[in-house]
Amino acid sequence: MTTLPADDALTAQQREVQRFLGRCLLRLQQYEKLMKAIVAHHEISATGLPLASNQEQRIADAASKTLGTLVGALFGSYVTTDESDGATSESDERDDVISFKFKMTLRMSVEDYDRTQSDLKELVLLRNNLVHHFIDQHDLWSLDGCRCAQDTLTAAYSRIDQHFEQLRGWAEHMDQARRLAAEFAQSDAFRDLVIHGIAPDGSVDWPSAGIVRALRDAAAELAIDGWTPVASAGRWIAERLPEHLPAKYGCSSWRQVVHESRLFELRYRDVGGQRAAWYRAKQN
Repeated sequence: MTTLPADDALTAQQREVQRFLGRCLLRLQQYEKLMKAIVAHHEISATGLPLASNQEQRIADAASKTLGTLVGALFGSYVTTDESDGATSESDERDDVISFKFKMTLRMSVEDYDRTQSDLKELVLLRNNLVHHFIDQHDLWSLDGCRCAQDTLTAAYSRIDQHFEQLRGWAEHMDQARRLAAEFAQSDAFRDLVIHGIAPDGSVDWPSAGIVRALRDAAAELAIDGWTPVASAGRWIAERLPEHLPAKYGCSSWRQVVHESRLFELRYRDVGGQRAAWYRAKQN
């Protein structure tokens, strides 16, 4: 067997170190790319009619984050604990604007949450050492130093790969939830919930109900001194917004809608010898 000259042997070992380091960095890039996808897509929201999503902005925000920042964004948002109370963050949503928010989470025990968070902080430290300090920590100008560097990189790749497989499992979990959500979003139940404010159990969220918005629109067109005839509003809505009728909301009349919503004042007046109902939005 031919023995390589010392310089050639060192060069070969240095190239192996480069290959091992490149493999680690490529796996880290795959990890960061997948992490950015989870951070950007685990929460979906939209406002207005038609619904306008903020997804492009979320993708852009995630793309600019470092791995450490991504880990911080993931915990408490996508990765949560069994003790989380499910409270949502405050927003600037308005009562008179349709909005929709869908958020996927991965719940863990407090112990698993703390351990996983600590493990990912170590991964961030590992990444930073590989990117910024590796040549300071290893003597790459000696054969022994190169061999030590290769051993370090082999162990590092194993740790990075384990984290990548874990993250891929999380992504598959999220993707399954997204598919189920997409099926629901195409259903009549979803349209009733978002557009009409009618939950799958038939209960009505009156402040967000489409028929309440329709009554407000009718009042804006038909009000006389701030009050609107209920019958006139009903005819106006039936002509322009026929999907918003009392029966859809479990009511037998427009007066019942006005009463059940508890968002309007109801007053009766004598009009041409007949008792007629008029309404207006409750004053704050």
